[in-house]
Amino acid sequence: MLPEARRWCVGKDRASSCVALPGSSARESFSTNVSTIKARALRPGDKIGIIAPASNIKRELLETGAARLRAMGYEPVYSADILSTDLYFAGPLERRLREFDDMLERDDIAALLCARGGYGSNYLLEWLDFERIRQHPKIIMGYSDNTSLLTAITDRTGLITFHGPMITKDFASPEGVELSSWSSAISAAAAWSIPATGVEVLREGSAQGCLYGGCLSMLVASLGTPFEIQTTDTLLFLEDIAAKPYQIDRMLMQLRLAGKLDRVRGIIFGEMLDCIQPGGQDYTLQQIILRVLERYDLPIVYGLKSGHVSGSNITLPLGVQAELKASGDIAELTILESATI
Repeated sequence: MLPEARRWCVGKDRASSCVALPGSSARESFSTNVSTIKARALRPGDKIGIIAPASNIKRELLETGAARLRAMGYEPVYSADILSTDLYFAGPLERRLREFDDMLERDDIAALLCARGGYGSNYLLEWLDFERIRQHPKIIMGYSDNTSLLTAITDRTGLITFHGPMITKDFASPEGVELSSWSSAISAAAAWSIPATGVEVLREGSAQGCLYGGCLSMLVASLGTPFEIQTTDTLLFLEDIAAKPYQIDRMLMQLRLAGKLDRVRGIIFGEMLDCIQPGGQDYTLQQIILRVLERYDLPIVYGLKSGHVSGSNITLPLGVQAELKASGDIAELTILESATI
């Protein structure tokens, strides 16, 4: 059974109202005055809860990823029913929600790492108790479909979340985790630079803002919902996989028409893995991006390897202050504050 008596906060801005949602618990309305919350930094020996809020997972990949965590000095913990399957989900919504809540409230669990993306994280949103998340701040990390969880939690609670490696994808691959950004993000480093090797400058400039974003298709899917992304004063990170150039064009146009780019301070694109037109094309995705974003006077860079990537996955803390510098052929992204405490 899903929890009872929650409330559903509706509205496009941070001054939204709440209406009763059948079968759900009380939650406050969305406010612009959310203060930043930081989880405790990870320590050697900490227990890390593995959650599967989206698509179903494979045992061998789970075990390989968990073994990598152990080799890094952590103790992976996961529920006995994490391998459940319901259609294309990792079990029914009730299981996935219970798993999230249980891992969140356990005092011996220091972080929640998503097993994989796929589809299904958005089902949890209207049932999450954001006040409980505020009261139990923990590192929450994932990407792809998990973007909907990360942005909703950061927007509603102020908790710094993490766009970074997942258990059955990156931790299950020998070179899947970019270790310098992972270590800096989870160890309370005061200020640090994101590896920007191979990042291309599309438009020069410099800007400071709140680092925010994730999988482009999931960000666009939030529009018109109570969990619509809040992009004002952000350095907006956008990435995706296997989307054709016209689909990237369409999603960027949707953000533009929704006003979500009007007050952005800078834009950082991911690797955009396999975002090509089958059969060949006589244009680049970079050209498409610059055409759609022509009206915006802000720095734009392309190729940061976080999320869907061909190599090691960079960890990006969402909700921290950061600085983007783009000049000539050099791009620099610096995190200006610790992501954990």
